Amino acid sequence: MCAGTEQAGQNAPNPPTPVVGTIVVDVARWEQPLVGEFRGVVGPYWMLRAPRGGTEWEVRPEHTREATPAERLAARTARENARSRGEVA
Repeated sequence: MCAGTEQAGQNAPNPPTPVVGTIVVDVARWEQPLVGEFRGVVGPYWMLRAPRGGTEWEVRPEHTREATPAERLAARTARENARSRGEVA
């Protein structure tokens, strides 16, 4: 679904556009990859947002990879915890 970390930014082909709500990982510009929920496409960029809510950020599709099962579980847990605190709907 998304480019592997070894290919990120190295002439990797654009991965298929995920369904809104899919958890992906941004591997560009960060010392530690950021897990984000896919929100949509704006020009050449994918819009991601932290699963617990917050400001969206842009990432090039080739700088993403598919989230591991552990990352998806952590993202769902973070969202449900934020929801229980009333931080997200």
